Amino acid sequence: MSRQIFVFDRPERFVTGTVGTPGERVFFLQASDGSRVVSVAIEKQQVSVLADRLEQLLDDVVERTGTALPADHLDQDALSQPIEEEFRVNAMALAWDGESGLVVIEAQAPAADAEEAERTLLEDADDGPDALRVRLEPARARAFVERARRVIAAGRRPCPLCGRPLDAQGHVCPRLNGYHRTAPAAG
Repeated sequence: MSRQIFVFDRPERFVTGTVGTPGERVFFLQASDGSRVVSVAIEKQQVSVLADRLEQLLDDVVERTGTALPADHLDQDALSQPIEEEFRVNAMALAWDGESGLVVIEAQAPAADAEEAERTLLEDADDGPDALRVRLEPARARAFVERARRVIAAGRRPCPLCGRPLDAQGHVCPRLNGYHRTAPAAG
């Protein structure tokens, strides 16, 4: 299949955000440069893993080079509207381009098989799944990590007994032997 790679080299904006209410949120990665905006749907757990691995990569670079890589200003704006989903993320790759001093993040649509996904990640192959490839300065990457953690934490509060997310109506808590636990009033 013919492949489309959305490449953003030092975009004006690269963020994660959500649409919907806690418990029903849809997560997105969004890159924009001028009037060009690309949004891809992503799972909450994938955002969490991306933030963790990105932070680890930056910490490794600091350790190897001895150069501090502080965070840039935190982008707190909502996702650009309207959101037109290009694809749902299936696989991701992360790399450090030592020559340019940039972080490379690639999010890829589902591939025909695992071999194809592995073969096409971070490659400019003509065939394969569509991909979003972003090259970021380290300070912007640190800001992405901070925002991602805030977006994830903005979801439903955890049950103090079992740690599972509480809906507004509560939930069936395994620690209460299946009895319904109601959500405490916000305050």
